[in-house]
Amino acid sequence: MNQLRNTSGQSESVNSPIKKPKPNAKRVRNARFIILIFGLLTSIMLSAFVIKNQLILQEKALLIFHSNDHAKSFDRIASRSPKKYDVSLSKDIDNTDKALKAFLPKQTYIVINTTGNNFKLFDANGKALREGLVSTGSFTILKAGDNRQWMFKTPRGQLKILRKTKDPVWKRPDWAFIEEGLKVPSANHPSRFEYGTLGDYSMSLGDGYMIHGTLYKRFLGLPVTHGCIRMGDEDLEDVFNTLKIGSKVYIY
Repeated sequence: MNQLRNTSGQSESVNSPIKKPKPNAKRVRNARFIILIFGLLTSIMLSAFVIKNQLILQEKALLIFHSNDHAKSFDRIASRSPKKYDVSLSKDIDNTDKALKAFLPKQTYIVINTTGNNFKLFDANGKALREGLVSTGSFTILKAGDNRQWMFKTPRGQLKILRKTKDPVWKRPDWAFIEEGLKVPSANHPSRFEYGTLGDYSMSLGDGYMIHGTLYKRFLGLPVTHGCIRMGDEDLEDVFNTLKIGSKVYIY
């Protein structure tokens, strides 16, 4: 206790100020770190719960949101007689069926699956007539020395039969010679024309792509062609005789 003397000569005592202990910086940092970790763990656990139960939460939310609509729908259905409701339902089904049939081709068509390397032939009513194996594009790339290159893939989408040919002759394109390491001949050189390679029939799809026969029947079901669709002899003959000029060809 310090002694201070006032003007009257009397001494009075004054208490010294109490010093507060300084916080330990290391403890503060540790506490903040623990709080941060706890917050992160809580966020992760909450996020995991939401992700795990997302579908359940969505279903419950939709049920709550649409509960009034469901009630109204049930009331509307219940207000009708079962017989009238059956008639209405039958009409809806018939109308839907007619709408779907409007999208179907009006004549025979063929669907080709390039992944499974198979086909299905359908009549105008959508009834399957025949199915079998095919070979489609190999997706390999051939590069020429003059910076040209080709990717041997089968086009996908909706195509159609543009031309039908019996006993077709294949005019070999440039890549057929480059692939074999041969010199590319002139446009109409006799070496460009091969007989029997395409089988007994071919159907042109445009841009040089065709449905045709093959000498390599052991490869049917595999993606080994330069983009055309190869078929076995019996399948090819049936498809050729069934499809018409303009018939749709769906390739996927």
